[in-house]
Amino acid sequence: MFHIYRQITALRRCAPVVIAQKREQTGRFPFEAVEIVPKPAAHFLRRLWFRQLRDIPWQISDAELSALLPVLNEIDARLLHIYFGQIAVHLLPLIRAWKNASIVSFHGADVTVDMNKPAYREATREMLAAVKLVLVRSESLRRAIADLGCDPKKIEVQRTGIPLEEFPFRERSFPKNAEWRLVQAGRLIEKKGLPVTLRAFAVFLRQYPNATLTIAGEGPLLGELQKLARELNIQGHVSFTGFVSQEQLREIYYRSHIFLHPSQMGRDGNQEGVPNSMLEAMATGLPVFATEHGGIPEAIENGASGVLVPERNHEELACALLTAVQDPTSLSKNARNGVEVVRKDFDLHAQARRLEDIYLRLIG
Repeated sequence: MFHIYRQITALRRCAPVVIAQKREQTGRFPFEAVEIVPKPAAHFLRRLWFRQLRDIPWQISDAELSALLPVLNEIDARLLHIYFGQIAVHLLPLIRAWKNASIVSFHGADVTVDMNKPAYREATREMLAAVKLVLVRSESLRRAIADLGCDPKKIEVQRTGIPLEEFPFRERSFPKNAEWRLVQAGRLIEKKGLPVTLRAFAVFLRQYPNATLTIAGEGPLLGELQKLARELNIQGHVSFTGFVSQEQLREIYYRSHIFLHPSQMGRDGNQEGVPNSMLEAMATGLPVFATEHGGIPEAIENGASGVLVPERNHEELACALLTAVQDPTSLSKNARNGVEVVRKDFDLHAQARRLEDIYLRLIG
């Protein structure tokens, strides 16, 4: 994931080595220190046996453990950082067998998905007891991990930062001809609240018929969202860009006036930490309209550095938008305050230094 790549490549005092099952998109993600430990031939059958037949989380086999331990020894690893809680559950035999400390990062979905199943909850508790430290992206995730039974003293908030130099602030000139340009960016999945965005925009469009909405990203809900846009009769004003590069996304941000991110809890328990796309938009100077969900209120103070509405409520979102565009001065103030929040709390380089402090403290 891009935010993990950013974090790893921002490290300066520690030398990270990535262990992965396969390597993709080397041109987009150049990085030399990668060790490939491929999936064993029977991996699919083993996973099927655990998940489908026994309905318990699968864990690596003795053969996989025997392949991973020598890699850690050969690179003289001092600390093992496992990204995503469910991956750490799979790697629990490695955590227990390896001689040095392990830490795990939780990002959102890995905190709550499948936790209604006793076997998954118990396996997660065992993993939390085995690792030295647990890192989370937000205070809301800290509370969720503690609710799983983790010792609160083992949990620390480690923000996912963004490279501010890549998203410089630019003051917006809001349209006098009512040609408002709205944007949402991210994976097209349930927790992003995209149907709420479309329904709120349909209401907004009745008063501002020259407005447009850009939805940047790809994902499994594309067809469903395009169908909803047609049903709402707004398809001529909505653009689905698909995947865009960081450079293209920046240009979309700079051409836009308002950023939307009405996140919601997924039916499977999937929730946000603090969305990276939202932070990037804030850094560029876009006023953000989001929801009281997950870690979002830790980045946005309602009415001061953005606007927050309840989850799954397109009427509230539409009302907030219609009210806000009547007062461009307030929009600008929220946008500038949002920039300061990102600079203070979500700078990639500051967060990378803090992560290295954690690494060095644990290495001792």
